[in-house]
Amino acid sequence: MGGQILVGKRILVVDDEPDVLDIVAEALATSHVVAASSFSEARELIAAESFDLVILDIMGVNGFALLDACRAKRLPAAMLTAHAINIESLNLAVKLGAVSFLPKEELGRLPELVAEILEDLERGQTHWARLFKRLGSFFKERLGVLWEDDDTNSKFPRYYY
Repeated sequence: MGGQILVGKRILVVDDEPDVLDIVAEALATSHVVAASSFSEARELIAAESFDLVILDIMGVNGFALLDACRAKRLPAAMLTAHAINIESLNLAVKLGAVSFLPKEELGRLPELVAEILEDLERGQTHWARLFKRLGSFFKERLGVLWEDDDTNSKFPRYYY
């Protein structure tokens, strides 16, 4: 499947930083990207339209409240953040129904990560297991000792056991 899965997908990206919106739109150029830069604009779009994926900034636009709106409408959402990567925000994202977590530092890999998320959604799964396996070193740097290998050789935070 790979990058072909991105073609024509409707993706809402919500971030208060115009440069991030531009980077995401450029990275996902084969998709139909709709951008929102505020909580109220995003809430209206979530209520009125349908999307294959919603990408929500955590900090600047109250992403966790928008995640709740996505869940109520059954729209899959991934959390996007630069500063809120900690075990509490990861746990809250899982608890509130996010399908993945996208570090802004990994925006260069965004097409690959979003393709994986969409593939997993087509299989009826979240992206969490694949995310932790593929970005394990990134999360290990951020979460340190909370990170360990399990018996299957994939990496998951100890917190999720």
